[in-house]
Amino acid sequence: MSAVPSVSYSITVRLEVPAGGAAVSQLTSAVEHAGGTITALDVTASGHERLRIDVTCAARDTEHSDVLVAAMSAVPGVVIGKVSDRTFLMHLGGKIEMRSKHPIRNRDDLSMIYTPGVARVSLAIAKNKEDARRLTSKRNSIAVITDGSAVLGLGNIGPEAALPVMEGKAALFSRFAEIDAWPLCLDTQDVEEIISVVKAVSPGFAGINLEDISAPRCFEIEARLREMLDIPVFHDDQHGTAIVVLAALYNALRVVDKPIDSVNIVMSGAGAAGTAVIKLLLSAGVQHLVVADIAGVVHPGREGITGQLAWLAAHTNKLGLTGTLKDAIVGADVFIGVSAPGLLTGDDIAKMADRAIVFALANPDPEVDPAEASQHAEVVATGRSDFPNQINNVLAFPGVFRGLLDAHSSEITTSMLLAAAKALASVVTDEELNASYIMPSVFHVDVHHTVATAVRRAAGGPAELPTDTEVTL
Repeated sequence: MSAVPSVSYSITVRLEVPAGGAAVSQLTSAVEHAGGTITALDVTASGHERLRIDVTCAARDTEHSDVLVAAMSAVPGVVIGKVSDRTFLMHLGGKIEMRSKHPIRNRDDLSMIYTPGVARVSLAIAKNKEDARRLTSKRNSIAVITDGSAVLGLGNIGPEAALPVMEGKAALFSRFAEIDAWPLCLDTQDVEEIISVVKAVSPGFAGINLEDISAPRCFEIEARLREMLDIPVFHDDQHGTAIVVLAALYNALRVVDKPIDSVNIVMSGAGAAGTAVIKLLLSAGVQHLVVADIAGVVHPGREGITGQLAWLAAHTNKLGLTGTLKDAIVGADVFIGVSAPGLLTGDDIAKMADRAIVFALANPDPEVDPAEASQHAEVVATGRSDFPNQINNVLAFPGVFRGLLDAHSSEITTSMLLAAAKALASVVTDEELNASYIMPSVFHVDVHHTVATAVRRAAGGPAELPTDTEVTL
């Protein structure tokens, strides 16, 4: 539940009140006393005796929305009409669409856009498949693919329920990087089928963005597709998370004046996101890192260490620590959580080193209450938008793919991920940097261009983008 009213639970209530008198001010008071926040109040019709008003207010959750409506209906003379959930209204009919880039006004247009003219373009591509990047939407298109098995924090809710999330992802690609992203929600959770389907549809895309596929299957799916395909395969839950966490760490370490190769980092979470974060942190020069999961600290002697856990046990925890997360965090410089809510308390954070850094990224409820953590740690970040220092994947994935597409890259490498993280961190200048501002806003004018440029150059693309002025056949 959101601790404070949120636009995510915003409703608009159409109601009628008596003209004149104190009904409007009573409405405002009723909503405020019920814990809501009025964000707009619009008179949509007026008569001598009655006013029709649209009241828009933010609630804490769905149940709280009902409480606010009940509070308004209790005001004398108020008649409740239609109640609209603004979030659901935004999703009606979906959030994305396909548009033609050229008008089809007459037979000449039709003959060039479709038959018979299109046949010449098809024959040119048949002779040279690489021309598909120049002559079709492939050059700027990616597939956003999920099986619905690990959607947000909602779990295995299936492909249909995943579609609103994938549409949202596609909308963000368009808004922040001018990329055409197409959501493909697969009605299978079989590894072989997923790989087969993605391989089959890949000719129409210049990149693949895997999304919300549960671990450990996501590791195999991504690895095998990278081997099979000649286009980059990016798993945002892994690599997008890793980029933004590393960028935030770079800047948090600037605040506390500690070098990355000397800090002691403790992580909670050894799933897809946690594993990717750990691998990128190690590539960035981190030397001292311990990870814990639900069974405690990961180390080679622990029972049941197989698969990715075996890799983590072999590459982390150089001092051979055992015990629980609470044991490991004592004296640590940095805590990074990508796991579950409420694992730590303010007392646990108090046992960390001086000038500690806490990234509590479980969403919507973090591993430790940010207010409690802030009493003891110098820098605190979460995945939420209602606290300072939001660490959000949307800071990374649009620019990363823009850079990959502009470079015509056939793969994505660790050096590109590192370049993206450094570029993202650099957007926050020395003059702007402080303990409450280590990450830029997703709407910062420089974020996505800076990340795209860094990835493009790391991928071996041109220093400056050429402008297409003609087509040579």
